[in-house]
Amino acid sequence: MDVYGQTRSRLARDHALITPDTHVDSPLVGWSNSTSIIHISPEIGARFLQYTAKMGSGGKSGLPGNGVERFIYVDSGSVGVDVGSQSKALGLGGFAFLPANVEHQIEANSNSTLIVFEKLYVPFDGKKVPAPVLGEADNVKGEAFMGDPDAVLQTLLPISPEYDMAINIFTYQPGATLPQVEIHVMEHGMQMIAGQGLYRLSESYYPVGKGDVIWMASYCPQWFVAMGKQPAAYIYYKDIHRDSLTDRQELIQ
Repeated sequence: MDVYGQTRSRLARDHALITPDTHVDSPLVGWSNSTSIIHISPEIGARFLQYTAKMGSGGKSGLPGNGVERFIYVDSGSVGVDVGSQSKALGLGGFAFLPANVEHQIEANSNSTLIVFEKLYVPFDGKKVPAPVLGEADNVKGEAFMGDPDAVLQTLLPISPEYDMAINIFTYQPGATLPQVEIHVMEHGMQMIAGQGLYRLSESYYPVGKGDVIWMASYCPQWFVAMGKQPAAYIYYKDIHRDSLTDRQELIQ
């Protein structure tokens, strides 16, 4: 216990850094033999939910609310995922996209932790809905980001209009950076899964390492440099493929 009340966690109007020393477990309603750590939620100002699901061996998932889609990434242990006619065992680095209102079951084969992103699905002009995706990060080819071979991006979900979320893994060699300060309409939730570095969020600079979670609101200035002797990597969410004015009008109607 830190009797002086010190932490690297920070909360600002357009961003947050949430470090493991500030975590508090919560019940995971509808799941068995499982607890959660809610990192990012509408209560912070976000339009999505990001949490860690801590599953004991044999633990089973519940379903999200009506219209809510879910993405999971296995951060430790292993789980089995059943969705539709598909079944797959997922170990470290395994992932699954589970569309809204589609029955599915996640069962832990051992004590396991999942990085989970959920959001309310916004239909694409009445056209087809996204299909489930089950995969392993090790099998997803990385691409040099903007031509830099030391900054490699893995795209885990199809870049297709029916998908309204993107989940990527960004891996940097020591000293590699985002090539520019980014300011954009997409909102981000992310978790460091390897290494360490320095993250610019708005006008502040934060040292970050494995296990740290970051929320970035739309238009929050952002930039990253990997530091230390090992590669740094994070998995991140962003909202894509939707016109915000049209979507908001449809929700009002």
